[in-house]
Amino acid sequence: MDSVEVLRSRLLGDIPHGFLGRRGGVSDGLYAGLNVGLGSEDDRQAVLENRRRATDAILPNADLVTVHQVHSPDVLTVSEPVALDERPQADAMVTDRPGLVLGILTADCVPVLFADRDAGIIGAAHAGWKGAISGVTDNTLAAMEALGADRSRIACAIGPCIAQKSYEVDDGFYRRFVGEADENERFFGSGKPGHWQFDIEGYVAARLAAAGVRRVECLGEDTYSQPDRFFSYRRSCHRNEPGYGREISLIGLRG
Repeated sequence: MDSVEVLRSRLLGDIPHGFLGRRGGVSDGLYAGLNVGLGSEDDRQAVLENRRRATDAILPNADLVTVHQVHSPDVLTVSEPVALDERPQADAMVTDRPGLVLGILTADCVPVLFADRDAGIIGAAHAGWKGAISGVTDNTLAAMEALGADRSRIACAIGPCIAQKSYEVDDGFYRRFVGEADENERFFGSGKPGHWQFDIEGYVAARLAAAGVRRVECLGEDTYSQPDRFFSYRRSCHRNEPGYGREISLIGLRG
């Protein structure tokens, strides 16, 4: 059986963290691999085992905390483990408590991991286009500062997500972003008539930089075009598949 594949950020260094794909899990069929999505139609016990394997690959014996993601700008400050069936609706988390691992689920959206090493404060955000444009990363930075972080010290890593070449959007989508700020036009490449190619990874990185984050790393991995390594919602739609798995991005603090 393949081991869990963990992609790490140079900027986050020795802070326990990783962006995981679909390799190394126990799910099969449509969800083959390390599917961690409780909202999928996958076998629940397989998903729970995959979550355990994912956590152990980052910080063994830690408590994994996830939220019920709803494409919002909302951030949860975590001080203790959260029961699986009591997950609040939010799309980002921050904590200063050792022994917890924050987990963000994605399947094309942008996972962002945050760390102020000096302060011992970490964060994780799920930035789909709705959350990104409404400020989920800005709110994560503010929540970290409320715990004592300094955004000038915060390092951020952006994990596997859908790449510009794979992310076609319509003119209404383009106009929504450009209407928010003229400079957003730079994140759109020309596509077929009436359509554009959106660089969501670049957009999220630019939001972080504009918010005062001095160190941002983009891993540059396209979830859509690598079916053997990553789950992808858009790819599953294009293939008319009845469901799709989710990968997980994790960050924690040692005790």
